[in-house]
Amino acid sequence: MKAQSRAEILRLLETHGLQPRKALGQHFLADPNIVDKIIGAAGLTPDSRVVEIGAGTGTLTRGLAAAAGRVVAYEVDPRLRPVLGEVLAGTGVEVRIGDVLALDLDSELDGAGWVMVANLPYNVGTPVLLDALRHVPSIIRFVIMLQKEVVSRLVANPGDPAYGIPSVVVGLHARTMSTFRVPPQVFVPPPAVDSTVVVLDRIDSDPGSERAIELAGAGFGQRRKMLRSSLTSVLTDPAGSLTRAGIDPERRAETVTPAEWLELARVAP
Repeated sequence: MKAQSRAEILRLLETHGLQPRKALGQHFLADPNIVDKIIGAAGLTPDSRVVEIGAGTGTLTRGLAAAAGRVVAYEVDPRLRPVLGEVLAGTGVEVRIGDVLALDLDSELDGAGWVMVANLPYNVGTPVLLDALRHVPSIIRFVIMLQKEVVSRLVANPGDPAYGIPSVVVGLHARTMSTFRVPPQVFVPPPAVDSTVVVLDRIDSDPGSERAIELAGAGFGQRRKMLRSSLTSVLTDPAGSLTRAGIDPERRAETVTPAEWLELARVAP
């Protein structure tokens, strides 16, 4: 199925009397080459099951339907229901109107082995992805488009100014496979920033991951302080626990790897 052109998206919006809503972060993808590249990065087969977040006008959805065996597409804006009904007629895509942040996505998806593919709205993209990484183990691969700066925070390494809680969550739950840039001019309307597609493959999560994230949250909450001080709200003996974990108590949160946060969670549960 051919991806929507800019002219087709504009026609759809005009026909249905719609304007993109800035409050919803609506920037509709209008470039067949980028659509093909995203679908290729997802590694889909006729047996694949895909969940899309933010179906928009359905240009990516339509391509996913041609490549995968099952597609469930979520869209928060009920105004787009008739657009998606027109664009996706005969594809078998299951469109669900609703906010995934208000849903138990893991219970919504039956079985394991799902791939999340999404052009996520910038205003909710980070919480959608991090929540799915932490709480939706049925999703094993993520092919996500977000603004460039957000992706930088997701894939940052310790010592990088962008390194923070999102980096720790990704490091504990996934492996970064690839990234590629998407310019503003391929969207309707164009955003004011560049975008990046990141591909993440889920790894087996340690039972201590949530405790590790809690500890990291305390550390990054006072990132200018040494760990022996910043962790006093979550550890009774920060210096002793850090020493047992092999971490210098005088280090700061931005230097601690996800594996080290996990080790700290093990010795100081």
